[in-house]
Amino acid sequence: MTYRVCFVCTGNICRSPMAESVFRARVAEAGLEGRVEVDSAGTGGWHEGEPADPRTVSVLEEHGYDGEHTARQFLPSWFTRLDLVIALDTGHLRALRRMAPTAEDARKIRLLRSYDPAAGDDLDVPDPYYGGRDGFDECLEMVEAASTGLLAAVREELGGRAA
Repeated sequence: MTYRVCFVCTGNICRSPMAESVFRARVAEAGLEGRVEVDSAGTGGWHEGEPADPRTVSVLEEHGYDGEHTARQFLPSWFTRLDLVIALDTGHLRALRRMAPTAEDARKIRLLRSYDPAAGDDLDVPDPYYGGRDGFDECLEMVEAASTGLLAAVREELGGRAA
């Protein structure tokens, strides 16, 4: 049985594609490619069909990650096929909770940085879009730090599932 994770930010061109790429790499490194499916989307459709922001692609590729991406909008109907919906900030968390058709679906939503014990109470990944390159580097650092804990949580969930 496949465990499905979707990362969600605003336009699906900066933070969520970065999280998708990093986590997909962690899943591959862990040998879980056949058991975990990773994708991303935006709360809005402003950039639907567009590639990731060039700064996102640059930062990802410079750190050995895949920069290929096409933006899309998250749809409430996806909740039924997803096991975990990862919001990149509290605004996305609220938007996703409003979209969730059921209380069970709402329980699938988590903030990415909640998987990073060093994050403390600051669980938002800041939007780098309107800033410089350093914001994209900072975003990658936050995503990488949280991905370790997220992978551990997904492995734990997989432990209770048939292969």
